[in-house]
Amino acid sequence: MEQNKKKLSKEIDWAITLVPLCIIVGLSLLFFFLPEQSNNIINSVRFFLGDTMGSYYLVIGLGIFLFSIFIACSKYGKIVLGGQNEKPKYSFFAWGSMMFTAGLAADILFYSFSEWILYATDPHIAELGSIQKWASVYPIFHWSLIPWAFYLVLAVAFGFMLHVRKREKQKYSEACRPILGKHTDGVPGRIIDLLAVFALLAGTATTFSLATPLMARIINELFGVQLNTTIVTIVILLITCVVYTYSLLKGFKGIKFLANSCVWLFFGLLAFVLLFSGETKYIIETGLSSLGTMVQNFFELSTYTDPGRTTSFPQNWTIFYWAYWMVWCVAAPFFIGSISKGRTIRQTILGGYAFGVGSTILSFIILGNYSLGKQVSGAVDFIAIYNETGDLYEIIVQIINTLPVAPLVLAIVLITMMMFYATSFDSIALIASCYSYKKLGQNESPSKWIQFMWCVLLILLPIALIFSESSMSNLQSVSIIAAFPIGIVMILIVASFIKDAKKHLAEKESAKAVPAITKEVSED
Repeated sequence: MEQNKKKLSKEIDWAITLVPLCIIVGLSLLFFFLPEQSNNIINSVRFFLGDTMGSYYLVIGLGIFLFSIFIACSKYGKIVLGGQNEKPKYSFFAWGSMMFTAGLAADILFYSFSEWILYATDPHIAELGSIQKWASVYPIFHWSLIPWAFYLVLAVAFGFMLHVRKREKQKYSEACRPILGKHTDGVPGRIIDLLAVFALLAGTATTFSLATPLMARIINELFGVQLNTTIVTIVILLITCVVYTYSLLKGFKGIKFLANSCVWLFFGLLAFVLLFSGETKYIIETGLSSLGTMVQNFFELSTYTDPGRTTSFPQNWTIFYWAYWMVWCVAAPFFIGSISKGRTIRQTILGGYAFGVGSTILSFIILGNYSLGKQVSGAVDFIAIYNETGDLYEIIVQIINTLPVAPLVLAIVLITMMMFYATSFDSIALIASCYSYKKLGQNESPSKWIQFMWCVLLILLPIALIFSESSMSNLQSVSIIAAFPIGIVMILIVASFIKDAKKHLAEKESAKAVPAITKEVSED
């Protein structure tokens, strides 16, 4: 036992494991004890990056999306992530479920109910036209093609690194080796990995602090009590921690089971709202119209910067979302790449768009247009309630209460969100555990102790943030700031992937040519 501990200690990359964590904890303490001063500094930096440098995020977003279409349709799309004749390990549904739940699935469910309200109260919608036409367009734009392109492009780059090149370092910097070369093992590589883990911790901590108050509000509503929201939220996080820790320690079987279960619950919820809410016709017609408007105006929406700052809509929303998804690109694409073994690059990208984007759009169309239909028909004025209270959690509970058998729907939403969070934690804890190792072969798994350590560490910060709204807001700003250097690393990874994939195809052509030449010589 003692010998195993010593061996494990030598294998662990303690700098990458502990330094980002210490920075995050230090910043949290700073935000807690000096909220006003730290808030002013963070807001100034965030304003500079999000406003002055906002076009940077928009260019990266559109560029990554166009690149995803290019590699899917090009010769690179035929590359198998693994051996040439290797078959996918997971069925399309199991693979898609794990992929969908690895990232922001809980946020997707949370915002699907009510995001249109945030846009409907923004003056930019009045500039464009009616709430009916535009309030449901932006949710599917902000959560579909470009965000998923971030995931899928990096997923194939990581999948190529893991399954084709069989690299023994499962880290962000390793994907840059084709360009960085020996510098991957030096200071540039260390900086890239530190930025990645810092972004991972900052992004996930704020994400998991975002929707848990809704779960607490649902519990109060279901049981007709007014329990302390903070205590209930912490209990929910602890229960979620137990679920995802058990699932992760059971390995990919546990993750697969959890992902499949919550995706079936998710689709069941969508089917119920679509068929039995009384708004079926409105949901379908508005959904088709919104989808058409989004596709028709895609490039305009992707490049709109509001130069005159009449509303600062792209700075408040589009740039924020691109940065938010970029921070999440540290964990989710690595996980997607690892479960995509045996699939071609084309299958991974197009399949990811079909399942990931398809599920996301369905969620926003069905759940969002249900409540928008109630608003437009005059049945309930959700906008007035939101303007009065500013409480999005209460709005969502009220929206669900207008559905048939509302208590059952509330219970399903609660369980689904909890399971979404558990599966997200699963993938993040697994990737963070891999990051903790100096080297980790393709078929090797992190130690159970390291996985358990990350399961505990990842839950501590969200629990701490529940006690201070200002801390959570500030740390979310840190996440957005962290996306700026991550964007540069993403460009480096894409360039490295193209260079290495081109070399791989040349090696295959060369290998084919040798037997042909040998055959000709023997015939002569």
